[in-house]
Amino acid sequence: MKRQWKFIVVLAIGVIGLLADFVFHIDLVTEVLIDIAGVYIAVCLAMEMINDVKEGHMGIDILALIAVVSMMITRDKWAEWMILVMSTGGETLEDYATGQANKELRALLDKNPRVANKLVDGKIVEVKVDDLQIGDQVLIKPGQQVPVDGKIIDGSSQFDQSSLTGESVPVDKSVGDDLMSGSLNGATAVTMEVKKLAKDSEYQSIVALVKSSEAQPAKFVKMADRYAVPFTIISLIIGIAAWVTSGSFTRFAEVMVVASPCPLLIAAPVAMVAGMSSMSKHHVIVKSGPTLEQLGRAKTFAFDKTGTLTQNQLVIQEVIPEAGFTKEEIQSDAASLETQSGHIIASSLVKGTPKDWIKPVSDLQESTGNGVSGTVNGKRVKVGKLAYVAPDSGVKKAPTTAVYVSVDGKYAGHITFKDQLRPETPATLARLRRQGAKHIMMLTGDNQDVANAIAEAAGVDDVRSGLLPAEKIEAIKGVSEDNRPVVMTGDGINDAPSLTAADVGIAMGAKGATAASESADVVIMTDDISKINDAVAISKHTMKVAEIDVITAIVVVILLELVAFTGLIPAFWGAVLQEAVDMVTICLALLAKTEPKNPKQTGLAA
Repeated sequence: MKRQWKFIVVLAIGVIGLLADFVFHIDLVTEVLIDIAGVYIAVCLAMEMINDVKEGHMGIDILALIAVVSMMITRDKWAEWMILVMSTGGETLEDYATGQANKELRALLDKNPRVANKLVDGKIVEVKVDDLQIGDQVLIKPGQQVPVDGKIIDGSSQFDQSSLTGESVPVDKSVGDDLMSGSLNGATAVTMEVKKLAKDSEYQSIVALVKSSEAQPAKFVKMADRYAVPFTIISLIIGIAAWVTSGSFTRFAEVMVVASPCPLLIAAPVAMVAGMSSMSKHHVIVKSGPTLEQLGRAKTFAFDKTGTLTQNQLVIQEVIPEAGFTKEEIQSDAASLETQSGHIIASSLVKGTPKDWIKPVSDLQESTGNGVSGTVNGKRVKVGKLAYVAPDSGVKKAPTTAVYVSVDGKYAGHITFKDQLRPETPATLARLRRQGAKHIMMLTGDNQDVANAIAEAAGVDDVRSGLLPAEKIEAIKGVSEDNRPVVMTGDGINDAPSLTAADVGIAMGAKGATAASESADVVIMTDDISKINDAVAISKHTMKVAEIDVITAIVVVILLELVAFTGLIPAFWGAVLQEAVDMVTICLALLAKTEPKNPKQTGLAA
């Protein structure tokens, strides 16, 4: 808003100056007002330049600063005013273009549920979403958004979850089903019970991530730095040469007017924001502009295994009974006991066992971290770790995830489990290679046999197993410079340090805001790892658009400088031409919102 006000004030000074000059014939008023504005703008530019240098960037504002000061020295008040219009107008145009590029992100924020229909003694009371408490009952009317995460306790309807999962087909929900905040109710009212506070709910967690990305705008990127130094040097050489050959400082000032760095300053940030907005359409939240640059150049992709390359849903792999026992017997006994446990292995075992195999259990006892025991059909059954179930049996531990079973003190066998590979994982990794990935790693705390099996099915070429979180960080840091930037993808709390250590951290955040989501630079809001391909494609497309835009603007500006060198462009009209270049630059930058189609960017066939 401050930048817009600067532009408005400069325009107002022009109007006052025109009245003073041509109506009241008081030239001094115009000169004083324009000089005051010039000094203010020059100070602002100098401060921005100093801050850029402190942050390690080229202080490219020096060209705009020289242009303003040059016009003040030449006493060409209307040319000076036009320079101020160009400088403040360029900032205003950038803000407008950023707002256009940022539409999808803003739309997401605007849809954030703010009120809810709370049921109190059977009556509807409209309350703020932030005031809802766990256990409250809320009525979701037809066409309304679910305000917070909850569970249906009355009614059934279809819910549009596309803003959360990307799934365009509405999902049927009935009593007992979970509802995600932000999903849109269909044609039937339902009543739900609040399960999470607003700040912890699904949609609000996405909004928090979007706000985080807005708080870290793409003000400057390395790409702009690469062109800033040669552009500044060339412009100064042309300007000084014009001064020397003409013998007039005015000629130098005219070159400096068209040498304004506005296109270079505008092109990259607007393209970055457009790219970030395009990401949000694909349910990918990018927290900062420079992340796009890193992601577009990434050569190494590292992945956690469980919940990232796999579905984090174990299935029964094999039932191996000892002599005297049958597969059905030990699976039935084990599943009957595990119905009382919430552990992922227990739930996987119960889920994979026919319901008519589940028997009543009595005298159930649990040994925390070891297993459970109880009586099933008159038999004393133990299920759990080998050391708990049969410590003196001499049985060799299975090389994969397993539970062991004993019946009446005798070792009965074991059941092995395997993690399910995501169906989209092999295609995702193959496409990453076509997008330019040189090195794909899997970093897991699981054992080597399990890791190798998943890696082979997924198409991973570098497997690191049995790793602790600190060892994952060392693996990331150990990647050679030739294979950087490094992108790390994970979903669990234990992945958060690794995501921070990588050049780009990507979190699978479909299940809400976790430590991984908070530590990551990019958050995928759907349970679909192929979104990484979309993120890479958009990043490459955005950087290509930005680079073409910057180079085009530089070429046009240098051509204008050469024309100004001859004295054919007065300072006033030079500033007008520079503003036109700004407009063209912004229009080109907004092309970053278009869908990438180049096979080298998308990894898809032409």
